[in-house]
Amino acid sequence: MTSALKVGLVGWGAIGRVVGTALAQQDVQGAELTCIVDNRPLGEAAPAPQVSFEDAVERCDLIVEAAGQGVVREWGERVLSSGTDLLVASTGALTDDELAKRLLAAGPGRVYFTSGAVGGLDLLQAVRSFGPLDEVRLTTTKLPSTLEQPWMEPELLDRMRAASGPLEVMSGTARDVPVKFPKSTNVAASVALAVGDLDAVRVRVVADPAAERTTHVIEASGPHGAYRFEVAHRPDPANPATSQIVPYAVLRSVAALAGRSGQIL
Repeated sequence: MTSALKVGLVGWGAIGRVVGTALAQQDVQGAELTCIVDNRPLGEAAPAPQVSFEDAVERCDLIVEAAGQGVVREWGERVLSSGTDLLVASTGALTDDELAKRLLAAGPGRVYFTSGAVGGLDLLQAVRSFGPLDEVRLTTTKLPSTLEQPWMEPELLDRMRAASGPLEVMSGTARDVPVKFPKSTNVAASVALAVGDLDAVRVRVVADPAAERTTHVIEASGPHGAYRFEVAHRPDPANPATSQIVPYAVLRSVAALAGRSGQIL
């Protein structure tokens, strides 16, 4: 009988709580929650031992990052060089070309990326292997309050807070935008990973006071066809900057790594 995949979870926030609870309840066949890493004392709230990052790497087969881009930058290479695999939820960290190259070259542990709040990435990867895409666009629309950032000028913040309709907050490439919105635009980096080029993906970030749902619209075209994907998610009540679907995408990825049979890959 194959032993269960030992999973260490980093982060006990809106994403981590859902992922950790499901793993602790053995909802993912072939995977078990071994420990949790968080910079706050969790006490009885933790369904598994709370340990240091170093201990988690020693104990686990897989580290699941659900705590932000900084964790990927600080710990990614160390996890992989230890021989432990790493599942990254905060794909925005990979807009740093040098970090991305180091993670992809590191080992013997393997690095994986979850699809997060968007679909169609598998098809974009397939199209890319068939031939280049001429144009890839992503438009992300969220509530203004979830997009406010420390770097924003007072004039822009005032416009966002007073907006009565959709307002473009920023446009640029998938290299530029996730750096400015580290908790809100991991989707841009995920699309770029699928396409294989950060600079090929044009991104628009739109603030809309009527955005009851967070929407992501991906449009791509090339010699072989045209593709359009649109998703509209309920924001997570505990963290409106992310979508409720994200932890379930993480769990699906864990299930795939644990070897669950009969699923679409």
